Amino acid sequence: MAFKYPAARRDESKVHDYHGTEICDPYEWLEDPESEETKAFVEEQNKLTMPFLEKCAVKPRFHQRLTELYDNPKYSCPYKRGERYFYFHNKGLQNQDVLYVQDALDKPATVFFDPNTLSEDGTVALKMGRLSEECEYFAYGLTSGGSDWVTVHFMKADDLTVLPDVLERVKFSCLAWTHDGKGVFYNCYPRQEGKMDGTETTSNINQKLFYHVIGTKQSEDILVAEFPDHPKWHSSVTISDDGRYAVLDITEGCEPVNQLWCCDLQQLPNGITGLLPWVKIVDNFEAQYSYITNEGTVFTFRSNLDAPRYRVINIDLQKPEKQHWTTLIPQHEKDVLGFVSCLNQHHLLVNYLHDVKDILQLYELSTGQLVRDLPLDVGTVLGVSCKKKHAEFFYKFTSFTTPGIIYHCDLSESNPEPRVFREVEVKGIKQEDFQTTQVFYPSKDGTKIPMFLVHAKELKRDESHPVFLYGYGGFEASIQPYYNVAYLLFVRHLGGILAVANIRGGGEYGLTWHKAGTLGNKQNCFDDFQCAAEYLIQEKYTTASRIAINGASNGGLLVGACVNQRPDLFGCAVAEVGVMDMLKFHKYTIGHAWTTDYGCSDDPEQFKWIIKYSPLHNLPQPPYSGPPYPAILLLTADHDDRVVPLHTLKYCATLQHGVGSSPRQSQPLMVLVDTRSGHGAGKPTAKAILEDTHIFSFVAETLGLIWKE
Repeated sequence: MAFKYPAARRDESKVHDYHGTEICDPYEWLEDPESEETKAFVEEQNKLTMPFLEKCAVKPRFHQRLTELYDNPKYSCPYKRGERYFYFHNKGLQNQDVLYVQDALDKPATVFFDPNTLSEDGTVALKMGRLSEECEYFAYGLTSGGSDWVTVHFMKADDLTVLPDVLERVKFSCLAWTHDGKGVFYNCYPRQEGKMDGTETTSNINQKLFYHVIGTKQSEDILVAEFPDHPKWHSSVTISDDGRYAVLDITEGCEPVNQLWCCDLQQLPNGITGLLPWVKIVDNFEAQYSYITNEGTVFTFRSNLDAPRYRVINIDLQKPEKQHWTTLIPQHEKDVLGFVSCLNQHHLLVNYLHDVKDILQLYELSTGQLVRDLPLDVGTVLGVSCKKKHAEFFYKFTSFTTPGIIYHCDLSESNPEPRVFREVEVKGIKQEDFQTTQVFYPSKDGTKIPMFLVHAKELKRDESHPVFLYGYGGFEASIQPYYNVAYLLFVRHLGGILAVANIRGGGEYGLTWHKAGTLGNKQNCFDDFQCAAEYLIQEKYTTASRIAINGASNGGLLVGACVNQRPDLFGCAVAEVGVMDMLKFHKYTIGHAWTTDYGCSDDPEQFKWIIKYSPLHNLPQPPYSGPPYPAILLLTADHDDRVVPLHTLKYCATLQHGVGSSPRQSQPLMVLVDTRSGHGAGKPTAKAILEDTHIFSFVAETLGLIWKE
């Protein structure tokens, strides 16, 4: 054996009956994050992994170059509130982005809110921030250590005075100001026994919607919506552009469907005093409706009703029956309708996804007619900032090799053209050194899957190149071109190819593509990903032993399942915060919401699908004599309350017990558990740099790659 793994106690008496099938769960004790035994297991694993990572040959150089390349200014799109402009800016290596304010675009900017002052290590992050309509107040939600739990604070926007108001137990919440500036709608969970700091595994249920009036205590907040008969429902309020209506969106899982309720705030003679008189426009979960804008009682929504690639519809609240609904912009014959925003009173800014590349257009709100295309290179619109009452808008463009270009356009001008407002430059990396191509390869069932390849120009296909193959494939999320300096270092200095496979389960081609990779079709995701590797080998880009695969969260599940199914196809696998225990995921924190994608082991039919691919339950038991597994690095974090660490810990113990005991297994099977970290959002810059360094150092070490200047 190449590595001596920490011994982990096996309790063979832990057996669960799933519809007549008995499944042993010998590491169930790892489900308790507070137990001394679990803490000792984590400590022993880190003691094995950290020295290995520290000794990786390319680590010092990779960390140094990555730090140098991160040290460049970054900006978000400015947005206007009242008469002032706000934007996020990071000078380079600040742990958290800082919010700035300026009186005009050509006037000097000053710091409005700096999260870096709130913790020494940068682990307190700004999770959400909302300025009131007339810019009197700023509501801001802070999260600590990477947890999803948020504490909301308030301050005056003119003199930055912090107010005493504090909202606790906030999670997966909206933050919507009424236009009079008196208060905000937000969601919170009931008090529960034990911890609520992100290290617990308790299920998140019975979320409620409240209205908080500025200057009052949270205990006095007004309950405006609750669903005692539906403990798994989530709700979110949007205030209409005219400030008159509260639009309530209710979901039960992660499927793109919602109920749509509405309340006319002008019809409340005494204001908001209790449960609101909601009018149910849609009271089922058959389709999704996202508020865009309204003209009086005529509301405009983006919807997938009878439109798997989405369309824009109008619903008149005076005639809310479905037979009176009209289509404003019909479904496109191939492209997927992305976001739609209203601006300049009577225009719509419309985004389409064409073969995983963004298109941006301007439409008339009244007729749904196309006005013009907006220029865009091959890549992604990362951010848009506009408001119905403002004529100007900003959008930010990025790609695998473009860090960020922010465009500004003012429709009140006589000949409005988008102009480059700000361009982010990363010194030391030349865009022209890289080439991005898109290929379409066949999956197992013949479906053509798109994949982006980023590599050095004039690349020779001689099977010599290491590949970093990334995938996700779930929850209707489209993986579009995005800028990551660590990827470019892998290409530039380790001679690698970045491959991003747009497998089924995502939203790249709309709802049909998404559903082709969920529930009973989940195996399609794994087939698509494995066929990506086979295509790269067949086309002589690389060989199996030089392919590293990577995914996070649902992508961690992807990596775990694919390694079990084809250990011979990859040289290295890095699974970050993966969903590994598919029989129990629904029991922890927000896991119950994912049953819309995965199904649930409580259902006999769905259990049959899940048990076939669950990464934890398909690991071999000793004595294992099959093909050696690739080098595996598992990453999780102690404050991940989205995909709780027990998934990775149980998987790791089982992997080391079965595969790790095989005399043929020479490659490492390791886990790294970070502290004061969560699922990923709000991660401080220093931690992000270190994590990418660990990943690519591990890949380089286990694939035998040498740093080239």
